[in-house]
Amino acid sequence: MTRHAAIAAPTRQTKEKTTRKPYPNYKVIVLNDEVNTFEHVAECLMTYIPSMTPERAWELTNQVHFEGVAIVWVGPLEQAELYHQQLQRAGLTMAPLEAS
Repeated sequence: MTRHAAIAAPTRQTKEKTTRKPYPNYKVIVLNDEVNTFEHVAECLMTYIPSMTPERAWELTNQVHFEGVAIVWVGPLEQAELYHQQLQRAGLTMAPLEAS
């Protein structure tokens, strides 16, 4: 007598899809103050923010002066922290980093 063993069909393991979320961006924000000159603010922006043109630096400096605030850079947290710290050390008045 031969016994037939029941053979089960192989089970497929379902793989869960991994959804990757993009890293959040952060805003570097300069605030108006009564201490820094237009020239100093524009020079700091050109010195510490990559690819900042003189024209864009002056636009942002005017925005800081007339509107009281300007977002000068948006990007990954580590870079935002660096630019924020550099601008603050240069004497600019900075808002805390904000998630974008």
